[in-house]
Formats: sequence, C-alpha cells, structure tokens
Amino acid sequence: MYKKILVPHAGTLAGDKALKHAVHIAKFDSSEILILHVVEALQRPPTFALSGTESKALVREFRKAAKQSIINREKEMKEKVEHYKLQNINIQYKVVIGYADEVITKYVKNQKFDLIIMAKRRKLSGIKRLLSLGSVSRKIVEIGKCPVLLIDA
Repeated sequence: MYKKILVPHAGTLAGDKALKHAVHIAKFDSSEILILHVVEALQRPPTFALSGTESKALVREFRKAAKQSIINREKEMKEKVEHYKLQNINIQYKVVIGYADEVITKYVKNQKFDLIIMAKRRKLSGIKRLLSLGSVSRKIVEIGKCPVLLIDA
C-alpha cells in the first residue's frame, strides 16, 4: 500500500518518533523510506563596519560554520539510516540546504510518495489543533498529494 514514504526530519526527538512510525509501516509493507533533512541557509552577516581583511575573514568563518553544519547533519542522518538498514529497512537520506517548507513541498510535488510521516510541534485539542498546525506541517497537509501522518512531538 505504501511503497514510498517521506519522513521530513529536523534532527529532533520528535523527528525520531516520526521515523520510528515510518519504520514500523515499512516492515509490514516493504516500503522505501526517504529521510529528508533541511539545513536552513545561513544569512551572510553584515560586514559594512569591518575592514576588507576583517570582512573576508568573517565571511570565510561563516562559510566554514555552514559547511560544518551540513557535515554534522549528514553524519547524523547517515547513522540513523545505517541503524535501520541493519534491520533490513530500505531507507535513504538526503540533506538539502534551503527553507524547510519550500524544500519539502518541492519534494512532494516532484516525486511520488504514498505517505508522508512527520512530527508536529503544537499540542492543542479540538478544532484549534487543526487550525494551529505549524507552518511547515500546514503547507504539507495543504498540498494534498498523498496522506500525511502527523506525529505529536
């Protein structure tokens, strides 16, 4: 039924919880899981008050920090994937730079997923629960390309 499952993962415990749900489904349905982690692009710091040498050094350090962030997230996602591959789960990961809502919606629109499983942050009850989904959760649900399973964080 669910051949391809997307799990947007922010590197949080809530994301791990959503991933466990995906793995549970994959075990019974022989599904393929794609973990998608989005690293938000860091904005270049203002350098107008710095000398040319200071400005270049700051920008260089900033780029270095951004690259290290990506390396760290890739390592983290790779460890998760390796853990589940040992359990014979067909699982992959992608680490992408951008804004979470834009990257995830692009993936959902451009690739065929049968199910999206993701964590949501807010814990409200009743109609407020649906109306107050986080911005990323809401956008994914609104696309309506496939079922979305939202996991309470």
